[in-house]
Amino acid sequence: MKDYKLYLFSLIIIFSPILATTQDSGDTIRKFLNQVNIDAVKANKTTPVAFTNISKDEITKANIGQDITYIMSSTPSVVTTSDAGAGIGYTSLKIRGSDQTRINVTINGIPINDSESQGVWWVNMPDLASSIENIQIQRGVGTSTNGGSAFGATINLNTNNDSKKPYTLINNSIGSFNTLKNNVEFGTGLLNNHFSFNGRLSKISSDGYIDRAFSNLQSLYLQGTYFNNTSMLKALVLSGKERTYQAWYGVPLNYLDTARTYNPYSYENEVDNYAQTHYQLHYNKKLSKKTNYNISLHYTHGQGYYEQEKLNESLADYGLQNITLSNDTISSTDLIRRKWLNNHFRGVVYSINHTINNLNFILGGSSNTYIGDHYGNIIWAQYASNADFNHEYYSNTGEKKDFNFYSKVNYNYSEFTNIYIDLQKREIDYLFEGFDEDGNIGGQEVSLEFFNPKIGFSHYLKKNKRIYASFAVANKEPSRNDYVESSPESRPSHETLYDFEVGYKQVQERLFFGINLYRMNYDNQLVLTGKINDVGYFTRQNIDKSFREGIEIESRYTFNDHLSWNGNITLSNNKIESYTEYIDNWDTWGQDSIEYTNVDLAFSPNLVWASTLNYKLNNNLSIDLLSKYVGEQFIDNTSSLDRMLEDYLVNTLRISYNWDNKMFSTAKLTLQINNLLDNQYVSNAWVYRFISEGYDPRGDDHYVNTDSERGYNMAAYFPEAGRNYLIGLTLGM
Repeated sequence: MKDYKLYLFSLIIIFSPILATTQDSGDTIRKFLNQVNIDAVKANKTTPVAFTNISKDEITKANIGQDITYIMSSTPSVVTTSDAGAGIGYTSLKIRGSDQTRINVTINGIPINDSESQGVWWVNMPDLASSIENIQIQRGVGTSTNGGSAFGATINLNTNNDSKKPYTLINNSIGSFNTLKNNVEFGTGLLNNHFSFNGRLSKISSDGYIDRAFSNLQSLYLQGTYFNNTSMLKALVLSGKERTYQAWYGVPLNYLDTARTYNPYSYENEVDNYAQTHYQLHYNKKLSKKTNYNISLHYTHGQGYYEQEKLNESLADYGLQNITLSNDTISSTDLIRRKWLNNHFRGVVYSINHTINNLNFILGGSSNTYIGDHYGNIIWAQYASNADFNHEYYSNTGEKKDFNFYSKVNYNYSEFTNIYIDLQKREIDYLFEGFDEDGNIGGQEVSLEFFNPKIGFSHYLKKNKRIYASFAVANKEPSRNDYVESSPESRPSHETLYDFEVGYKQVQERLFFGINLYRMNYDNQLVLTGKINDVGYFTRQNIDKSFREGIEIESRYTFNDHLSWNGNITLSNNKIESYTEYIDNWDTWGQDSIEYTNVDLAFSPNLVWASTLNYKLNNNLSIDLLSKYVGEQFIDNTSSLDRMLEDYLVNTLRISYNWDNKMFSTAKLTLQINNLLDNQYVSNAWVYRFISEGYDPRGDDHYVNTDSERGYNMAAYFPEAGRNYLIGLTLGM
C-alpha cells in the first residue's frame, strides 16, 4: 500500500503544473530539461571522480551491428567479452576487473541491474545504442545513484534528445557469420512548439562465431515528449526480445588449436528465449533559475526461459517417483526442461536541484520494488513417471524492496576550488525462499541498511589545469544465489569498499591529458573459494582483505585538421592478501584446502590499453584504426599459470564515407574489419578444480585437464572470432 500511495503522490506532482504555462519553448530550455533527469546522478567537470563521456557522434560512428558493450570497449580500464565470439548476443564487460554485477547501470537515471542477480543482460535490449544520446562511465564508487551500489564503476545512459526537425533514418548492416542488422529510426520534429515523437524498430540476426551460437534479436523504442517553457513530460517504451542458442559452456582447452568454434550443445532448442519491456515516465520542471526538479515513474516486465536437454537425470531430483518396467526399476530419465523467470520491477525516482550563491544542492533518491517468480517445467521426458503435462518441478518467488536517499553538495569555496560532499542512505528488504537453521526450505527475510558517504575537492591550478581528490564508501548486499543457496549459519555478510581517487586533467585547444590514481580497499569481498557450505552449495565466501590499485592515463591530441589520436592505459595491481581455496577430493568425498597469500584477483589484468588513430581526408572520408590490448589475467584467485588467459592485442579498421546527394540528407557507408590481423585470443573462461587419485576422468570428459599443482581442473574457454567484417549503410531524410 505504501508503494501505491507514493505513485499517486507522484502523479499529482506531475500533472498539476503541466498546463500552467503555454509559451513557446526554446532550444536552450529543451536541452536543459532533457538533462535534468540524469544530471542528479552524473558527474560534471568539477566532480572529483574519474569518468569518461561518450557522445552521440562517437556512438553513431561505432554502431553498425555489435553490442553497446563494444562501443564502450575503448574507454579506460574496460575489458569486453562475447559468448558467441562476434560481439552479438550475450556480451558483457568488466571495468577495473569488476564484473557486471558490480557495475551500476542506469538509463535516464532508472536502475537497470537485475535486483536479485545484480547483473545486466544487454542482450535483452538489442540495438540499444541506436537510442542513446550519450554515455557516462564513472570508475570506482563514483557519485550516488539509484539501484545497487557501484563496486567498480557506474554506467549512466541517456536516451535520445528530441529533434526540432522531422527525420527518418534507415540503417542496414551485413557481415561475417551471416550477420544482418536492419533498423528504422523516425521523429516528427517539434509539433506546435510543444510536442515531439520519435521511435525505432530494429532486427539483428547472426549465426555467431561459435557453432550454432545464433542470435535473433528484435527491439522497439517509442518516445513522446511535451514541452513548455518551464517543464517537460516524457514517456518512453523500450522493448526487446531475444532468442539465442546457448554458447555458455565454452570450449575445452585442448580444442582451442583445432576446434575453436566447438559447442557441446547439440539439441536443436538449447535456447535462451526472453522478452523484456521498460516503461518510463519523466517529468522535469524548472521552478526558477536556481531550482529544478525531476520525478520519474518506471515499470519493467521481463518473462522468458532457457530450454535444456538433460540426459540420465534422477527422477527424485524432479519430485517424481521411480517406476517399474519389465521388473526393472527405473530411477532416471532423459528429459527436456525449461527454467522460467517472470519478473516485475517498478518504482519512483526523484531529485531536486537548488543553487544558493556558491552552494549547489541536489536531493534525490528512489523507492523500488522487484518481484521475481522462478520456476521450472519438464516439457518432455522419456519416462514421465507420475508427472502431469508440463510438470512444474520447482517454484519460488523473491521480493526485494530497495529505498535510497542522497544529498549532494557542491560548494565553490573560491573561484578555483570546489568542495564536494555526497551522502547516501540505502535500505533493503529481501524476502525469498531458502534454507532455515534446520535445513528446511521456507520463507526467509533479510533487511540491510547502508550509509555510503563520499567527499572530495577539485582545484584549478590554471584555467585549463585541474587537480582533484576524493574518498568514497560503498556497501553492497550479496546476490540471490548467495542467499537462496545458504542457511542463516552460512549466509555471507555484505561487502564494503573504500575508494580513494586522485587525479589531474589538462584541457587545451589541441590536447587533453588526464591521469587518475586509485586505491580500492575491500572488506569482506565476496569471492568463489570452492568451499561447499552447510546445505551443499558452492557459494561465494567473504574474504577479509583485498584491494585494487592503479593508475589510469588518457589523452587526446589533434595534430592538424586531418589527423588526431586518443588513447588510454591502465596499470594496476589487484590482490587478495590472504585466502583459502577448497578443492573437492573425489577419493575421500571431502574437500582439501590450500592457503594463499598475495594472489591476484580473478579476471583482473594488470595492463589494459586502447588507442584510436583517426584520419579525415575531407568532410566525406574518415579512417579509424582502433587497437585494444588486454594483459594476462587469471581465471581464479590462485595466480596459477595453469589457469591463466594469455594477453592479446586486437586491431579494428573502420572506414566511413559520406556522400552528398539530392535524394538523402544523410548517406553514409561504413566498412569495419574486426581483428584486422586475425589474432587468435580468448577473452573469458571458467574453471573447477578437483582431486582424483584413483580415477583419471580425462578419457570421459574432454573438458578435464591435469593440474600441475595437484589433481585436475575442468575448464572451458571463450575464444573470439578471427578477422571478420561489418558493412553498414545509413540513409536519412
